[in-house]
Amino acid sequence: MKRMLSGIKPTGQLTLGNYIGALRNFVKYQDDYEMVVFIANLHCITEYQDPEDLRKNLTDAVALYMACGLDPEKSVIFLQTDVHSHAELGYILACNTYLGELNRMTQFKDKTAKGEKNMTAGLYTYPCLMAADILLYNANYVPVGEDQKQHVELCRDIAQRFNNRYGETFVVPEPLIAKVGARIMSLSDPSKKMSKSEETNKGCIYLLDDLKSARKKIMSAVTDSVGIIQLDKENQPGLYNLIEIASALSGRSMEDIVDEFSGEGYGKLKAYVADVVCAELEKIQNRYREIIESHQIEKVLNEGALKASSIADRTLEEVKKKIGLEIKY
Repeated sequence: MKRMLSGIKPTGQLTLGNYIGALRNFVKYQDDYEMVVFIANLHCITEYQDPEDLRKNLTDAVALYMACGLDPEKSVIFLQTDVHSHAELGYILACNTYLGELNRMTQFKDKTAKGEKNMTAGLYTYPCLMAADILLYNANYVPVGEDQKQHVELCRDIAQRFNNRYGETFVVPEPLIAKVGARIMSLSDPSKKMSKSEETNKGCIYLLDDLKSARKKIMSAVTDSVGIIQLDKENQPGLYNLIEIASALSGRSMEDIVDEFSGEGYGKLKAYVADVVCAELEKIQNRYREIIESHQIEKVLNEGALKASSIADRTLEEVKKKIGLEIKY
């Protein structure tokens, strides 16, 4: 069985975009692949996080992973910091990555272009750590959103460079991008990705949002003045985003939804999208509360870390031997 790996950086509460673009797909994949899923807590601290908020976000992330359908019996679920090989291989891979490659990374380029101050070295080198996250487990596939594809491509370049220098060591991974819902956009500004770092909460639906609040956000979503329900991503990005959300959660094609609401006003379509979203959120939130109350998270993470370490530590030892870091006595 081929292996698939992914993780989410919970710097804030998980969003509907995280669910549609990543978590929901993990659940589908766990029956067909050996799934390795981790909470990327080292990636969280490239920018300052309030310690109490971070602890809560990490706990909620694990609970929501499971509430969305990830099964610890089928998937390896763990905290990144519980497997120390991530940080060690991250440094080794940084020494096999060129500055020009990191300078081209979109997140760093965007922040630099905006003139942001006090950016950390961790933010600059985190693609190397992300490569280590993947390559430690010899993952064949990495499900990502469109905005993370560049990082997987860098990971592939690093793996191939290492293999050419030191002999075949790493599996070169392939990115998997869902056709529908790969990148859910903000409800208040459909030119931007739905993000937990958004300044206002109007455009972002969180998995733990009150259902009334979630419905209000959808009903207030930015659309356009065209007034026709159709699939026109370029000229009607807000409408397209709503239809894509409904399609991803309902399993219906976007064309089918357009046909149903053709000739109707945007309000009726928004009400349908709100119904679909709130029904999904309610199921997730009920399961989330059961998991939190059961106190099973510690057991899941401990068992996951042991399973993950058994794979990662072997890979790291092989890497250290090949590059000459270990002395043979």
